[in-house]
Amino acid sequence: MTSLSVEPAPRAAHLPPVGTLRLGLARGALELKQFFREKDYVVFTFSLPAVLLVLLGSIFGQEIGDTGVTKGQLLAAGMIGAGVISTSFTTLGVGICLDREDGTLKRLRGTPMPPAAYFIGKFILVAVCSVAEVVLILAVGTLMFGLDLPSTPGKWWTFAWVFALGLAACTLLGIAVSGLPGSARSAPAVINMPFLALQFVSGVFITPITVLPTLMVTVASVFPVKWICQGFRSVFLPDELAAWEPAGTWELGRTALVLGAWCAVGLALCLLTFRWTGRRR
Repeated sequence: MTSLSVEPAPRAAHLPPVGTLRLGLARGALELKQFFREKDYVVFTFSLPAVLLVLLGSIFGQEIGDTGVTKGQLLAAGMIGAGVISTSFTTLGVGICLDREDGTLKRLRGTPMPPAAYFIGKFILVAVCSVAEVVLILAVGTLMFGLDLPSTPGKWWTFAWVFALGLAACTLLGIAVSGLPGSARSAPAVINMPFLALQFVSGVFITPITVLPTLMVTVASVFPVKWICQGFRSVFLPDELAAWEPAGTWELGRTALVLGAWCAVGLALCLLTFRWTGRRR
């Protein structure tokens, strides 16, 4: 009698890139569905940067010197960067903490799904949310404060690479920082605190950044928040406003180098610190 031998199914870790990408896209669709199902969280996530822009832009709306640019417009350009960071770094850091605590990560780790598919799904989530946030802040900035959209292909190209590098860096850092909170309950406070502090010292809320103490600007220059917001200011503001930056120029080359370096740092931190399960107590 001939015996039938059944070969074991191939492990998901050895799936070809196309298969992993297909699973990642499916995971991304699920992440988006789950995210937009929580309507109160969606409203808060998207509205907070826009509400801050409306309030601060209305309070500090006077013209800056003889530039013809108001502080509201200066604030709006920086808030675009803050919105991208909020929907990537903060949303991802808190979301992964929740996935870890409720057992989602542990269950996914026990399935044939490749780990890369989970992270592809998360990246799709933050990319869609970041695009939506940028559109919302641009709408508020143009309608309420007269912010001008870029008028040249070069400006749009700068917008594209600042957005892409900033999103990649903050996504990786959001994944890395998700391991810091001891629980999902403490995650919003732990993750929002450094982001909020960096917004103040990076010239997001207090404009122009040159009015801040030199030490604060030096500290801010180490982190990506300042460079993302400065990059977006170079896109939406006249070139004359570069004189109000600490170096007197937009420093786009340095912006690309710093954001690229933070992508590398974020990736290294993810590989070294990411945990699929919670800490043992």
